[in-house]
Amino acid sequence: MAASPPPLPCACTTVRRASRVLARRFDAALAPSELNVTQFAVLRAIERHPGESLSAIAEDLCMDRTSLYRALTPLARSGLVALGAAAARRARSARLTPQGRRASRRAARHWATTQTGLVGAFGAERWARLARELEALSRCARADHPAPRSKL
Repeated sequence: MAASPPPLPCACTTVRRASRVLARRFDAALAPSELNVTQFAVLRAIERHPGESLSAIAEDLCMDRTSLYRALTPLARSGLVALGAAAARRARSARLTPQGRRASRRAARHWATTQTGLVGAFGAERWARLARELEALSRCARADHPAPRSKL
């Protein structure tokens, strides 16, 4: 008995293609703020996790430690983020500097305009369904192959 072929299109390729197109759109929109969409996402995650470990920030963003450090390095170098010890003292943390808070607010205005336009063009209900479905797809991917625990 022949195995049936896997369903197409490829889930990873399809989502990554959409991700690249969206990233280019948001990067262009955020250009006046001198941040890219990944840096903006990192700043927002730091705001959501004040004083928490970099592991918590990486987990929030579904990023590996190397990618998070790669995103943090220019933010710290430009004075938007300060790195230090987390509450647990054995881990590192990040906090926004006053300059980082201002940069995040500036970028948020550009992000909001782009987000509102895209969701409006796509349809708010369709976007809400798609967002839920993408979260479900992410949970399925994590269930099949859980990510290794970070040792930050």
